[in-house]
Amino acid sequence: MLFGFKNRLPTAEEALPGRDAPAFEVPERHTVLSNPLLGPYPEHLEIADFAMGCFWGAERVFWQIPGVWTTLVGYQGGTTPHPSYEEVCSGMTGHTEAVRVVFDPRQVSYEKLLSVFWESHDPTQGFRQGNDRGTQYRSAVHTHSVEQQRAAESSRTAYQQVLRAAGHGEITTELLPAKNRPFHPAEPYHQQYLDKNPGGYCGIGGTGVSCPVGVARTDG
Repeated sequence: MLFGFKNRLPTAEEALPGRDAPAFEVPERHTVLSNPLLGPYPEHLEIADFAMGCFWGAERVFWQIPGVWTTLVGYQGGTTPHPSYEEVCSGMTGHTEAVRVVFDPRQVSYEKLLSVFWESHDPTQGFRQGNDRGTQYRSAVHTHSVEQQRAAESSRTAYQQVLRAAGHGEITTELLPAKNRPFHPAEPYHQQYLDKNPGGYCGIGGTGVSCPVGVARTDG
């Protein structure tokens, strides 16, 4: 039963019940950037949520970008509240592995983050990413404003054109508002995993096709 939904998302009735509160505490600060992992964040910062395969490598991609204030990994897009890693891997929560990126829009634009997102994985693979298979590895962007949703849709259209020209298939990435899809932080050992384990599994690899959108802003 726990491993019966690897190739499709469970319905709300099928999903695991989860719990009323997290079963663990998230570390206070980022091991690389030193800033707090959890909000509330300074008012001038914005939040972006991305899912692009194994969240260990995805998080490292984003914490290396100038203008990113903090990052943390978690589970998003499903039904089960406050899931565990094992529950997410069962395919019975509906969640995908995600990375939350808290950034300063005066230093790096959301469009630039989208460009990094598209180029750092293969968004055409559906319920897998490379050798990682299952619904928890699907590609997704969960947006936090109308402006983010429009930018995500525009970048998807632009990237689809260049992917198609390069012989790739159709993008399967979910573009959905984050409002009704809470972000549940993952266990402490997953946070900044590749900083703690530099030789650990990454799993991140793009198509080699450049995304034509996203230019970092340096105004201010």
